[in-house]
Amino acid sequence: MDRLVYRARRKAGLSQRELGRRVGMPQSAVARVESGRTRPRVDTLMRLLAECGYGLALQPTLGDGVERTAIRRLLALTPAERIARATQEGRNLHRLLAARR
Repeated sequence: MDRLVYRARRKAGLSQRELGRRVGMPQSAVARVESGRTRPRVDTLMRLLAECGYGLALQPTLGDGVERTAIRRLLALTPAERIARATQEGRNLHRLLAARR
């Protein structure tokens, strides 16, 4: 994110001081954002980019690396089916641990 503001500012031909003046923040705050020492709020980031002639599009996404098919399948079960499945899984675990001995 820090490089995003830096690149946008440079392409717009603005100094940190001028960008800060336009968005109402000190040059030092712009420098902290660009260096990564500060993570701005989304609205601040949008203002910084807008003053450089850029926009920011946000879009919700599902979590990375989580397989949701099995979760959906379990959520579709009735409470009685969930209890039966949990009971069976408990028996399987008990057998597995007993076999290890």
